[in-house]
Amino acid sequence: MAGLIAACDDDGPPAVTSSPTQTAQPVASSNGVAAPTAALVKLLRPSVVHIKSEAATLDVFGQLVPSTGVGTGFIIDSDGHIATNNHVISSDNGSAADDITVTLDDGSQHEATIVGRDPPTDIAVLKIDAQGLKPVTLGDSAALQVGEDVIAIGNALDLPGGPTVTKGVVSALGRLIQESNVSIPDAIQTDAAINPGNSGGPLVNLEGEVVGITTAVIRGNAEGIGLAISIDTAEPVIQELISNGRVNRGVLGVTIQEITPSLAQQFDLAVDHGVGVRSVQANGPADKAGLEQGDIIVGLGGSEIRTSGDLFSALTEHRAGDVVEVEYFHDGQRLTTEVTLG
Repeated sequence: MAGLIAACDDDGPPAVTSSPTQTAQPVASSNGVAAPTAALVKLLRPSVVHIKSEAATLDVFGQLVPSTGVGTGFIIDSDGHIATNNHVISSDNGSAADDITVTLDDGSQHEATIVGRDPPTDIAVLKIDAQGLKPVTLGDSAALQVGEDVIAIGNALDLPGGPTVTKGVVSALGRLIQESNVSIPDAIQTDAAINPGNSGGPLVNLEGEVVGITTAVIRGNAEGIGLAISIDTAEPVIQELISNGRVNRGVLGVTIQEITPSLAQQFDLAVDHGVGVRSVQANGPADKAGLEQGDIIVGLGGSEIRTSGDLFSALTEHRAGDVVEVEYFHDGQRLTTEVTLG
């Protein structure tokens, strides 16, 4: 996606469960009118953390060069697990940061360990040893509606004085974030202001529930376009990272393009939905099964594939080595093949 940048400030097996619902009590403003946003921020601030990562990388001369990054995370359980973006705790070359410091809202600092990270979805889980933590409540991003109010909380620009709060609406749903080795389906687009340092922070509905993880902002000609990983996409990944330290999903070995009715009309495609194959990894699973550039995948493992999110969800249910049936269109003809996932 052109112009997509990560929203972090960079210088250089328990299952995850929603915590008991915390009901924000209305806070009276100076004129006596209830201020729900202020109440939600007061409720959520103890659950939002500042993350500073430090790494040493080699420059072109082989010399060690220190680099630091700043981002945001949020507490997901009382055991000290924290969700954030993978790029927040990774060096420029993609390796894990050497040192990670988490600062809580009360100012206390804690050394964090990496429980697991999943570069394809840009999700990571950290753990700190601390008492009296206040986990967030996880919401249901599938229930979001375009135009619904949302709040983003994060350490924008690493400004002193605590996290920055911005408010906006859900501008669109079902966006695909695709950049280098990152592919995130069903992303939430919002006009809530997002800046470097916001990465990994929560996007929250007016019930005080986390519905997304702020991950990127589009800059250039676009204004007021921020993106967040939907919590419905993130939660299974978080669960598996806590349980296994990694996500062991099967892969097809393709890059994709979501098919829309307008694309189908423009290129006279045989179907107006599904996932188009942009490229095929040489000798990869799809290549060995006969899939080619330009094919359109409409089914996998018995699941209908209408969107990139459908494909992502279907693959998450399978592991490397699984043999799955793939239904696809090739030159207008519907075909079926078996793919051994990599």
